[in-house]
Amino acid sequence: MKYQDIELKDNKTQHALELWVEGQRSFIGYELEGDKIYLMHTEVPEEQTGKGVAADLVEKSFIYLEGKNLKVVPACSYVRAYLKRHPEWNRIVAEDH
Repeated sequence: MKYQDIELKDNKTQHALELWVEGQRSFIGYELEGDKIYLMHTEVPEEQTGKGVAADLVEKSFIYLEGKNLKVVPACSYVRAYLKRHPEWNRIVAEDH
């Protein structure tokens, strides 16, 4: 993990898991339903694309969500692609998805 020293923030007001890198906000938008969290959309500033920000954001989010005993519904194409590359995280994916 490249950005391990940066803390993930759960912005409950905006329904977003955020990672602030060099003053810029990357986030995963989510919707919470019971014990399931729908990860809807991942966004990284254009200048930071390809620097590993999105991958670290997803990994930090998974660690955080696993700690909260939430099941992930990967509605976002980037999150689905990340899961293909890191099948060990399938343990937190909701069974019906």
